[in-house]
Amino acid sequence: MLHKILKIVALILSVLGIVFLGRIIAKGDEEIKAAALAGDTAIVDPMAIIAYITLGLVLLFVVVFVLKNLFTNTSGLKNTLIGVGAFAAVLIISYVVSGGDTMKYKLQEGIATEGQSHMVGAGLTAFYILIIVAALAMIFSGVKKVISK
Repeated sequence: MLHKILKIVALILSVLGIVFLGRIIAKGDEEIKAAALAGDTAIVDPMAIIAYITLGLVLLFVVVFVLKNLFTNTSGLKNTLIGVGAFAAVLIISYVVSGGDTMKYKLQEGIATEGQSHMVGAGLTAFYILIIVAALAMIFSGVKKVISK
């Protein structure tokens, strides 16, 4: 039953997307650009709404089915929680290790605060840690395969 409903919803969204795309193509690039510069986005808005609806439905179903799978497969839940915990530990360590920068950085909104600089530093540190961990995991896996042969 759910499969039929999803097929109907997908069909409706597909047909609407094709109709709105046809309207966009019929208008032409120059007319759409001129209208957008004047603040009129009415020709493109329906296509964007269809895209947002489709994205929302996909995200909803991904979250629902991932959660369903996690709670029906308890060993998978344990492994997922270990991974999430390790990732959270990397983020916390990165935040603690990184410090705010005293240099002033110009943003579009003004000058970056020390807190913003601290968060950027934490993100970069986390990125570096995760790159090192990924490289070590690939090396370890490759060595393990060579040794086992």
